[in-house]
Amino acid sequence: MPILSLQNISKRYGAIQALSGISFEVPKGAVFGILGPNGSGKTTLLGIVTDVLKADTGTFTLLDVPPTARQRQRIGTLLETPNFYHYLSAYQNLQVAASIKQQSGQDIPRVLDIAGLTARQHSRFKTYSLGMKQRLAIAAAMLGDPEVLILDEPTNGLDPAGIAEVRQLILQLAQTGKTIILASHLLDEVEKVCTHVAILQKGKLLLSGPVNQVLVREDFVELSCNDNTKLMSVISQHPAFDHIISSQEHLQVVFKQPVDPATLNAWCADQGLWLNHLYTRKQSLEKAFLQITNN
Repeated sequence: MPILSLQNISKRYGAIQALSGISFEVPKGAVFGILGPNGSGKTTLLGIVTDVLKADTGTFTLLDVPPTARQRQRIGTLLETPNFYHYLSAYQNLQVAASIKQQSGQDIPRVLDIAGLTARQHSRFKTYSLGMKQRLAIAAAMLGDPEVLILDEPTNGLDPAGIAEVRQLILQLAQTGKTIILASHLLDEVEKVCTHVAILQKGKLLLSGPVNQVLVREDFVELSCNDNTKLMSVISQHPAFDHIISSQEHLQVVFKQPVDPATLNAWCADQGLWLNHLYTRKQSLEKAFLQITNN
């Protein structure tokens, strides 16, 4: 049973088509990343799922049924920059959040512990680092122990330390079996945190599925010798040769199956070519993404 199933969701703002026929499913227990540059429709899509916005066309089911107010109580959301009172402590801010959600404050110690803020629960919010502030926002989203968390750009604006803190918290929550849906424009974040991904561009869905199937990165061998022109001609005759990515300083060659570097070096020597550079690399995540988006 998918936690979330979208069917042909579309949304227009005047002349701008923010979303166009978006359909995909979020499996139970997944960390599902909605990936795309600013303006791709990520926030609009999350707004529709959380009932902040209404879709022009299309439907979706939440927890296998059409969405209702009761169903949405089983979802914790963080859709914008944390909005806490700077002069109140973390504990007091969570009391306010619990009151707004019409929930008991008994859950506050639990979420503070999960967010790693118990030791600083009585410190004023204004004394917190950016990472701590974002962890407090996620703690507020966890009040009531929701089955699903929806996070919009949870590491946006954070320094490397803050990004690492939030990333670790998301992974920790995922290990408890919660389904987490997060929007991000950061490739590195999606690769390190998410199990599944949907890639949006200008309101259209390009691909969706498991991360290791969507963001496929080719292995290639980087090699050169004193005569790269001749090397290019010779290497194309190798039985496993597929194609050449680049022929600048070093040849970047993709083979149809993994090639042992020592065996490849010996093969080139048999052809009268002595390599002075041989290195196995993986295509960058950025390049794989740009190939998907045809940019």
